[in-house]
Amino acid sequence: QVQLLESGGGLVQVGGSLRLSCAASGRTFSNYRMGWFRQAPGKEREFVAAINWSDLTTYYVDSVKGRFTISKDNAKNTVFLQMNSLKPEDTAVYYCAAGRSSAYTSTRNPKSYEYWGQGTQVSVSS
Repeated sequence: QVQLLESGGGLVQVGGSLRLSCAASGRTFSNYRMGWFRQAPGKEREFVAAINWSDLTTYYVDSVKGRFTISKDNAKNTVFLQMNSLKPEDTAVYYCAAGRSSAYTSTRNPKSYEYWGQGTQVSVSS
């Protein structure tokens, strides 16, 4: 049974930092891409970042480029999202997701991901 367990969310002031973790288990993810999405109240789920498990290619939404970094630790089967210079508009529930890497699916589309974590709340106060 595949499980994605997020942690690391919390309340932080504007300009602060948080590191989210996603511990993945239940299968081999070598042919998968791992993504982070977020959803604010009343808004659709939004792509944030993704990383290909095999070749480490990374993807970011423009609004977080230069502030967020996605990475992974193979030994721990864990994906991280380092978030710096946080802004109030970053406030949302953040979800980890896993989907098969494919040239025929969109990295930024939630429908391209098979497995999802339960989410972790990130709140940025001004």
